[in-house]
Amino acid sequence: MSKEILSVILGGGAGTRLYPLTASRSKPAVPIAGKYRLVDIPISNCLNSGISRMFVLTQFNSASLNRHIKNTYHFSAFSSAFVDILAAEQTPDNPTWYQGTADAVRQCLRHLGPFDSDYVLILSGDQLYQMDFMEMLEHHKKTGADISIATIPVNDREASDFGIMKMDESGFITSFTEKPKRDMLPPWVSDTGDAMRAQGRLYLASMGIYIFNRQLLSDLLQNEFAESTDFGKEIIPQSLEKYKVVSYQYEGYWTDIGNIPSFFEANLGLTKDIPDFNLFDNEKSIYTRARMLPPAKISGTTLEKTIIAEGCIINASRIENSIIGIRTRIGTGTTIVSSYLMGVDYYETIEEIDLARSHGLPTVGIGHRCYIRNAIVDKNCRIGDDVRINGGHHLENSDHSLYTVKEGVVVIKKGAVLPNGFVI
Repeated sequence: MSKEILSVILGGGAGTRLYPLTASRSKPAVPIAGKYRLVDIPISNCLNSGISRMFVLTQFNSASLNRHIKNTYHFSAFSSAFVDILAAEQTPDNPTWYQGTADAVRQCLRHLGPFDSDYVLILSGDQLYQMDFMEMLEHHKKTGADISIATIPVNDREASDFGIMKMDESGFITSFTEKPKRDMLPPWVSDTGDAMRAQGRLYLASMGIYIFNRQLLSDLLQNEFAESTDFGKEIIPQSLEKYKVVSYQYEGYWTDIGNIPSFFEANLGLTKDIPDFNLFDNEKSIYTRARMLPPAKISGTTLEKTIIAEGCIINASRIENSIIGIRTRIGTGTTIVSSYLMGVDYYETIEEIDLARSHGLPTVGIGHRCYIRNAIVDKNCRIGDDVRINGGHHLENSDHSLYTVKEGVVVIKKGAVLPNGFVI
């Protein structure tokens, strides 16, 4: 395990674009693929790269994230490995919360102090990708860089969503523009290599993954750019003229899970025959909390391109192109299409089920004869019998007490109770 680099994972802001999934949890704590959480991705990438000392910076709704990390990442007493949560804190010399990505790291520098390292790796807590950071570090050292930025080639349709960079022949970044409009793009074309050019991916987008020489990071944040609060918008552009800022081009699968449609698409993409993001990889395991759950039990169900997590009891008639999260119960005659059910945090006992029914409450999970399509069902929902949820672009964006509609995706809120016969 590498002692020369420390990793800082940014927990993100309030995550409003992922609402209602972030109503009661921080963005990195949002469940993905039925059994993981978003923060497991950068932590697993670090562990697979031999980086075992990590700080996760959090500010909003951080209780479930803290609990997840505490219950998941245990290392040997003889190891120097750790994953530590640094929650935003008010101190006598700094009474404010984190003002941005750079400000968050600035406020936490004193916690990094006791740990030796020559470099600091800064990551986002809400992206889906598999990357060897040691290759990026080797590239950083070989080029003599002060700052390295992981970049990914994108086409002109995507470029307007990212910070776009221009580099010279030797790979040093010379200029940077934040989310340029399409008509501003032609001067920003870069040499991304023949394979990328053939796909029309001509622009270098920042992935929000940085390696800083540690001493420089402290100097920039505390002295030179002491008023700057954001890496992408301020620190990086301000550093281009003075320091060696290098592009490390990555060409694998990467997606920024910024909003409900991209979250929905990234999850359902895992059900493909050969998914872009490979969960089934000996070398690049995704780690998460080890739960002592029984295997899934399935009866009378036709399954097509579906991922089912452990602990489920499924009697549905058909499930296709869907992810079924841990401990999900699905009744007979139910059809689930292109949906993500996040699962349940506990099992109801037979007594609890009888008690719920006597009070007219559906049991936790999905009832009988339901039809659910283009939906995300958050954790611990009670969905009664004969419920119909038919998401799609025929529905207008809206927010209700039980559910939210965003770009055709219906999100049933955490713990919602949908009575028998409910229709969306």
